[in-house]
Amino acid sequence: MAPEKQRILMVSDFFYPNFGGVENHIYYLSQCLLELGHKVVVMTHAYGNRSGVRYMTGGLKVYYVPWRPFVMQNTLPTFYGTLPIIRTILIREQISLVHGHQAFSTLCHEALMHARTMGYKVVFTDHSLYGFSDVGSIHMNKVLQFTLADVTQAICVSHTSKENTVLRSGIPPEKVYMIPNAVDTAMFKPAEERPGGNEIVIVVISRLVYRKGADLLVEVIPEVCRLYPNVRFIVGGDGPKRVRLEEMREKHSLQDRVDMLGAVPHASVRSVLISGHIFLNSSLTEAFCIAILEAASCGLLTVSTRVGGVPEVLPEDMVVLAEPDPADMVLAIKKAISLLPEIDPQVMHERMKKLYDWHDVAKRTEIVYDRALKCPNQPLLGRLSRYLSCGSWAGKLFCLVMIIDFLLLHLLQLWQPEEDIDKVPDFVIPPVEISSAFDQEQDD
Repeated sequence: MAPEKQRILMVSDFFYPNFGGVENHIYYLSQCLLELGHKVVVMTHAYGNRSGVRYMTGGLKVYYVPWRPFVMQNTLPTFYGTLPIIRTILIREQISLVHGHQAFSTLCHEALMHARTMGYKVVFTDHSLYGFSDVGSIHMNKVLQFTLADVTQAICVSHTSKENTVLRSGIPPEKVYMIPNAVDTAMFKPAEERPGGNEIVIVVISRLVYRKGADLLVEVIPEVCRLYPNVRFIVGGDGPKRVRLEEMREKHSLQDRVDMLGAVPHASVRSVLISGHIFLNSSLTEAFCIAILEAASCGLLTVSTRVGGVPEVLPEDMVVLAEPDPADMVLAIKKAISLLPEIDPQVMHERMKKLYDWHDVAKRTEIVYDRALKCPNQPLLGRLSRYLSCGSWAGKLFCLVMIIDFLLLHLLQLWQPEEDIDKVPDFVIPPVEISSAFDQEQDD
């Protein structure tokens, strides 16, 4: 029996016009769910002058709520400041389920908290890996424990990510599902002719930050250039570590062999990828690397650090893995260069078509939604017992936060009854080719 059609609210601080793995995931998943007949609404914070309600391809409605980012595209935590607008959106759009994305999205945590107080079923998708020892991770893990204490179902993008989330939050493993990311293979196609000549081009497209291994690139690139005079690097991306790469290029006089492109719009990523032979990923931590999928779909052999969920992403003959150590990465690049004659970009692209598909991701997510909606609702006292188990002090604090949220909700209902909030009428827009529409929206 086909799952019942739902009204889904996607919530995250990370969405278009910002670009990244989470943003792409929400967009493509929403478009495929719309094609399956569900109603999907996205809620995020305002970006510059982009505030209010906007419509995207296929009738995807986006609420850019008038909250400005505080740090790293996250809104300032207010606990209860977002309750009135979240309540209004949930009632106006007649939402049946709330789906939050990303562990360090403040808006996601607050929306899930308020939705559970209002009795909605909630699903959470974790897109990242965190440690257990540093101060930032300890605090983030406690926040995640608070949110997942009362979440209906959770999704992780790799088995490694699932294990990490269960350990960090204490959520029962049976409530967590593994659904990988995917790639739009219609958008990421190989070039009709592979770059010729004796020159080998290695492509790097990444945010140039510590977590993405930019410091490793500073040591790896000069050594590879020394060993192989016919190798050239193309580095796309921006970030605080770009200065170090620029200094490395000057120090070793590699201006003609290392092209620094700066930030690359998502619509231009394919044109950069198809100019190369090898894709290099130097991340120090990664739950699931969509960039690897995009590179493989364009027919590039991948060299990547063996971290997080990366070993799960591609078959062994499509990727060369290395430890996050400069010497080991240089050896992996040597091996990849020797394997290049065996690589057929068109064959690799066809394999990626079968391995990863957003429509498959949407259908699997649909099953999780169906299971979440069948879970029984618990009264406030039953829910508070879950928060008490989060720690001797933290548990009591979490209970206090939820009790205040419960009281504020009832005050809000007295001040603005549900029947006074207008309901949005439904309408259907014919489906549009996702990849071409996404390109057009980026150009707007």
